[in-house]
Amino acid sequence: MSASGAAHVHARSLRVVTYNIHKGVQGVWPSQRLEIHNLQHAIASLHADVVCLQEVRKLNRKAERRFASWPRQPQAEYLAPAGYQSVYMTNAVTAHGEHGNAMLSRWPVLSHQHQDISDHRFEQRGLLHSVIDVQGRHVHVIVVHLGLLGASRVRQARQLQQFIARQVPASAPLLVAGDFNDWSQKLQTILAQSGLHNTPGCPTFPSRLPLAQLDHVYARGLHCARQFVPQHAHGHAHGHAGSGHNWPSLSDHLPLVAEFVLP
Repeated sequence: MSASGAAHVHARSLRVVTYNIHKGVQGVWPSQRLEIHNLQHAIASLHADVVCLQEVRKLNRKAERRFASWPRQPQAEYLAPAGYQSVYMTNAVTAHGEHGNAMLSRWPVLSHQHQDISDHRFEQRGLLHSVIDVQGRHVHVIVVHLGLLGASRVRQARQLQQFIARQVPASAPLLVAGDFNDWSQKLQTILAQSGLHNTPGCPTFPSRLPLAQLDHVYARGLHCARQFVPQHAHGHAHGHAGSGHNWPSLSDHLPLVAEFVLP
């Protein structure tokens, strides 16, 4: 464990990252380029306790044929830093493979489950729910990737509400992270009904000229000490974790880093 990681442990804080990795590939055919190897190093450089990932490929036969250096492992396993556990569940099955949400955890994963929250037949969506043991505290982590249509996102947020009411004890620390695709921030009111709050103000999309914060880390029972996007060009101070990487080249989203204090 790095000195940075050890400091987080001893301070009883939790560094959480949410990141849509665009399936590890950037650019438009026929000039697509493979970024999964750079993503592996970049994610490790963030020294996060929990990494919530969207658009993660379990397999893709077309990409395997196109890229000679395509990893043999599923992307969630490949991206997990040494000593981390990876959890993956499929949201979408396509002609060439499947992709979904993943969570990488420095702390032991006690359980995980998946729920389909697809709202219509044109988009396959799901949530990934895990419970991790952080120094004896059971912290619930839900990774989401909501739909492209506004009305659909509202219904999916309602499904998320119902899932939390059923599956997460009211006294348990809870994190809900992911790509909410919410340009208007309309979902904040719905999620607040479940006691979930976030700290907007860090645009994450599109990565080369961030205009909107589509990626969020909502929390209940945890205090957010700070959050940032690790990219110099977007006005963040030198020295933030992961700041040495060319983040806009890795995905169409930037990663969002949020640090929480455990109760």
